[in-house]
Amino acid sequence: MDDFLAAALGFPAVLFGFALLVVVGYWLLVLAGGLDPGDHGHAGDLDTGPDGAGHGGPAGLVAAAGLGGVPVSVVLSLLIAVAWFLSLAGTALLADADVPALLWAALSAGVLAGALAGAWAAAWVLVRPLRHLFPDERPPSRLDFVGRVCVIRTGRVGTDFGQAEVTAEDGSTAIVQVRAEPVLPRDGGPEPLHPGEPGLTAGATALIFDYDADGEFFRVAPFDAAPGPEHPAA
Repeated sequence: MDDFLAAALGFPAVLFGFALLVVVGYWLLVLAGGLDPGDHGHAGDLDTGPDGAGHGGPAGLVAAAGLGGVPVSVVLSLLIAVAWFLSLAGTALLADADVPALLWAALSAGVLAGALAGAWAAAWVLVRPLRHLFPDERPPSRLDFVGRVCVIRTGRVGTDFGQAEVTAEDGSTAIVQVRAEPVLPRDGGPEPLHPGEPGLTAGATALIFDYDADGEFFRVAPFDAAPGPEHPAA
């Protein structure tokens, strides 16, 4: 027992030992229901913005190392656990080595490098079958509303004002900010006080054809959603 404690508290095993305590505490909280391992990112393309594109972060770094496809918490746990075990074994082997201090330091650094490399290799092998348990599901994006028909919920829709109700693919509804392109008078008369599409009033249907990420609104155009003769209402 004394030898084990000496190896666990020796360099470099002690570096991964403290990290392993954090990992154990984390998974105890997960088992107790206090945390969801999926909340900390999917090591592939999570951390998305409105356009659904990835922005890097821990998940991006893990994916760049070839360990994507599973939650970051799982990958880091594997890396830390394997690195601790390998560094512990290496530290135990060096414990009885009768070598000069400089050589011992070099060997310890080699154990650290070997533990890191071995942890990556083991995680790379273990992550491959685990990917089947964590299918890559793209998170919802505001761009999913583009191409959908919405119902205007404000008295008008102009270049600076308007809201509409849109139904997502899962059946949920959302009130979104919408804007219409300005319509200039055909007779060259004075421009209207509130330029916009005059047909877009409360209850009218419109087609969402674009999303402005800077302004955080959708561009819409009038759309007649009434069924034609070839598509009678049920």
